[in-house]
Amino acid sequence: MRAEQSRSPRQQLNADANWKFLLGDPANAEAPSFQDGSWRTVDLPHDWSIEQAPNEKNATGSGGGYFPAGIGWYRKTFSALGSWKGKEVSVEFDGVASNATVYLNGKKLGIHPYEYTSFRFDLTHDLDFSKANILAVRVDDSQQPSSRWYSGSGIYRHVRVVVTEPLHVVPWGVFVSTSEATDTSASVVVRTRLQNDSASADNATLRTTLLSASGQPVAKEQSQVQVGAGSHEEASQTIAVASPALWSPATPTLYRAVTEVIRGGKVVDRVETSFGIRTLSWSVDKGLLLNGRSIKLVGGSVHHDDGPLGAAAFDRAEERKVELLKAAGFNAVRTAHNPPSPAFLDACDRLGLLVLDEPFDVWTKSKVKYDYARFFNDWWQQDIDSMVLRDRNHPSIIVWGIGNEIPEAWTPKGGPLAKQLADRVRALDTTRPLTEAFPGATYTPSTDAVMSHLDIAGYNYNLKQNQAKDHERVPSRIMMTTESLPSAAFDNWKLAHEHSYILGEFVWTAMDYLGESGIGSWSYATPEQAGQVAQVSSMMNQMMANMGADGKDPFEAMAKQQNAAPNPMMKLMFPGFPWHAADSGDIDLTGFRKPQSYYRDILWNGGDKVFATVRLPEPEGKKIVAIGWSVYPTLPSWTWPGREGKEMQVEVYANTEKVRLYLNDKLVGEMPTGTEQQRKALFTVAYAPGTLKAVGVNGDREVTTDVLHTTGDPVKIRLTPDRKVLQADGEDLSFITVEAVDAHGLMQPNAAAEVNFTISGPGTIIAVGNGDGTSTESYQGDQRALFHGRALVVVRTSRTAGFIRLKVTAPSMASAEINLHTEPAKPGMELR
Repeated sequence: MRAEQSRSPRQQLNADANWKFLLGDPANAEAPSFQDGSWRTVDLPHDWSIEQAPNEKNATGSGGGYFPAGIGWYRKTFSALGSWKGKEVSVEFDGVASNATVYLNGKKLGIHPYEYTSFRFDLTHDLDFSKANILAVRVDDSQQPSSRWYSGSGIYRHVRVVVTEPLHVVPWGVFVSTSEATDTSASVVVRTRLQNDSASADNATLRTTLLSASGQPVAKEQSQVQVGAGSHEEASQTIAVASPALWSPATPTLYRAVTEVIRGGKVVDRVETSFGIRTLSWSVDKGLLLNGRSIKLVGGSVHHDDGPLGAAAFDRAEERKVELLKAAGFNAVRTAHNPPSPAFLDACDRLGLLVLDEPFDVWTKSKVKYDYARFFNDWWQQDIDSMVLRDRNHPSIIVWGIGNEIPEAWTPKGGPLAKQLADRVRALDTTRPLTEAFPGATYTPSTDAVMSHLDIAGYNYNLKQNQAKDHERVPSRIMMTTESLPSAAFDNWKLAHEHSYILGEFVWTAMDYLGESGIGSWSYATPEQAGQVAQVSSMMNQMMANMGADGKDPFEAMAKQQNAAPNPMMKLMFPGFPWHAADSGDIDLTGFRKPQSYYRDILWNGGDKVFATVRLPEPEGKKIVAIGWSVYPTLPSWTWPGREGKEMQVEVYANTEKVRLYLNDKLVGEMPTGTEQQRKALFTVAYAPGTLKAVGVNGDREVTTDVLHTTGDPVKIRLTPDRKVLQADGEDLSFITVEAVDAHGLMQPNAAAEVNFTISGPGTIIAVGNGDGTSTESYQGDQRALFHGRALVVVRTSRTAGFIRLKVTAPSMASAEINLHTEPAKPGMELR
């Protein structure tokens, strides 16, 4: 394996391809002489946990979605080019889950415990220029449970090798910010840190050129910098930009800063940094101002997995996640509860999605046995530095978090720890506000001490009961809902729009995710059970609202309460296996919007919109129990065989004054849908096949319509790819929706047949899935059952251009085929 050469003074080599992988822990696997010929060959990103189906016996448990973990090894063979002699060579990992130990040619370079932060090791002095080099990584994810959600296992983000001259810009060493900006002018501040690894001092010229989105130079600045031997130096440049294109969610225009280090008239290093020109301010009186204009956060919390792909952070999957969030009406996302992949943030920049970037779910106090608390004291600063230095050029990031539901926040330890973290973040970046997420009581001396180190107080599930008294008690406090129940959508919208000091909300969650199994599920229960569950739920909600008020660990109190509750009730609220996904999202595991998503969009974003959905009927003698993170289950379907003549309840959401409901063109009724009705109407209708039409009405004018049709038996499969033309780079993806449709082309929502996939050409099926969080089918394979008439198949390209043909078959239905075209990938620099 040899690296492709480049004329650039800095070489950045993609190291994702052709790793040898073994799930196991053989002795001496780091040694160059170790024989790995029988190991699998894998390309990164790679998550070995998602390769197997969930199993109740796996030690990851309910929090980890019952997926397997363990220990795995990766080995990569490469040759060091002669042109690298005398230069600095390092390897960079975007993320490894977890407890990575890295070796080069048998020598241990170091460890990195945390799965979510990026890290690097220096290879310079251990490279062998006379024979092949072996880069080996041991990944120990065996101590479980280690997380409250699915983390995945393996080298699940990108890896690269970077080659520079001894005089170079340090990693993450360019920081671009906007000191002021209007529509006519802006001042851009560029801070650049240089490193000199040579034995003598160096004088260098630092030249920074700002390029527009089209690549045209818009401004330039040049400085002289002296860097001592073996030391570093930072230079600051303020550059004026005329008529800037300001970055915002509506206009996500990006610039590039090209940093060149010049010595003796020769460019010895060159770094490009993407950035946006925008200003940010926050206050009690005006709320959050982006470019001087008020903005409310329509946000959702999102874990790092990509559903059927597990934790594997493919660039296209991360981009699609942002596209789905934007299409669902979100303007903000909270990276719960860890730094995301660089690819995700790049997509947020390009597509215009605001970000709350946060580092930890725990500090020194564990929530599960083997979580990050084991490492916090030794690693917190390195991991904070990794997050802030890596991410601070992203214009999409508008808030830094320092923690989520931290038990120490209710104890005297909380204030000093919060100050420690906040001081470190501000030492690296003062351009953004800081927050932390608090559940339960927010009025203790300890919580006040923590909040005194923040710019914004984050409220989890408790804003409605706390905001008024907290505002009166601490009138300088800015607030936002960092987590909210899906069922509280109207309350949180109302609070944010009535109070300038409340910036918006982040619902739990914007998207379904693996792990925290079934917390958003609903259940059938007897009337007696339903009443008992309601009592237990009310008691738990009250306890959650006040937990920590006594200064004790609120999570221990909650665990005791759950354990004290009758077991059958807890089973209804926390169902466990076969649930392996949370099911609390506005968007399901495969990217399809649920009815609650349309309701939230109508509340926050307005417009002439209407949406109709039907409540699932309750069987004889049973009640539907929907509590906690669930909402009453509905389906936007008018296909209910066997229900003819029986009453159905139809929910209609509308941003109009009222709605009319028609069944087969006959008026069922008209109801108001103003804010007094929380933009909802509930109709009772005797089911009859045909057409159900909801119409939004302003005055006497019908302005918008949503129609549900009764569908016939499924007769064929329909395939809809999100993209048909792909790059043959080994990492591009096409997400293909699979639907069972009737003779009129209408999707049959009751279809549950198993579909089978056959692929040919230069591509592979990397994942299959549906929206069913209880399915025990593997997310990898060539078959998947439909859920509510749909499934998803994800195709991955190879490194060979050509045509990929996917064929899908199902019993009693006509098959379907689709062709994807893969084009030669853009030339790049790779370690093959």
